Amino acid sequence: MYRIFGQYPVEHKHRLICHPQTPSNGAHSVEVSLRKVNESLEVTYTIAGLDHVRVPEPRPPRPAERLWEHTCCEMFVRLSGAFAYHELNFAPSGEWAAYAFEHYRRGAQAAIDALDPEVSVRRVPGALELSARMRLDRLSPAYSNAKLAIALAAVIEDEDGTLSYWALVHPPGKPDFHHSDAFALKLDEIRN
Repeated sequence: MYRIFGQYPVEHKHRLICHPQTPSNGAHSVEVSLRKVNESLEVTYTIAGLDHVRVPEPRPPRPAERLWEHTCCEMFVRLSGAFAYHELNFAPSGEWAAYAFEHYRRGAQAAIDALDPEVSVRRVPGALELSARMRLDRLSPAYSNAKLAIALAAVIEDEDGTLSYWALVHPPGKPDFHHSDAFALKLDEIRN
């Protein structure tokens, strides 16, 4: 478990691990930096080694479905100890999606109307950086100053269409970003 203490906005960096059953021939590493600024959460994914990675073409920022079928960065957010959570998907195309779940993989509903994240993508030598900033209170008013549990993940598509699954922590078995063990990052309560 990773716990973030201290004053915000401190940036915290984390390296994602490729699931051993889904090796990547393209990506070398995926790093994520995360920081909370007031009611907003800012996340930046850096995917290194793009020579054999299929990267979606840029599009106007907009909500889209099934982004996880291609290269996509994901984040899952819930109140510490809660069962309900949100799944956030951000694609290098600039498209995004948000879903609300009542419990593990149950009750999925699109939560796209309220989120409207700021997504930016840029290529740097040998890597791609995807940044997203979203207001937590647009997902749930309870998220603004509460203790949060977060799962960080990415799906990387190699040029042959093979998918690899990257996460901060992988529970036993096949890749499963929704599993409760994946919510390994803890953000402590923010007191203003």
